[in-house]
Amino acid sequence: MKASEVRAQWSQLLNKVFRDKTRVVVEKSGIPVAAVISAEDLQRFTQMEEQRDKRFKALDKMREAFKDVPSEEIDREVKRAISQVRAENRAKGN
Repeated sequence: MKASEVRAQWSQLLNKVFRDKTRVVVEKSGIPVAAVISAEDLQRFTQMEEQRDKRFKALDKMREAFKDVPSEEIDREVKRAISQVRAENRAKGN
């Protein structure tokens, strides 16, 4: 949606985003420059971003902890752990 259209239809646009959960991309000279999304969507995106950041931090800690371990050994241990979990799940009937 063009920025000029957004300005002219701001109230209706907000109602549509709120009621219909519509996401609107705002363009200026044909280039996407912003988006109008519901507060619910923003909260969900923010939570996803926070979770992603936590996972990356955990990966960084693991990478640091295992920096001196050869990758072949890590691969071997990961495969062993996966096999063990699968065997436990089969034994439980999962």
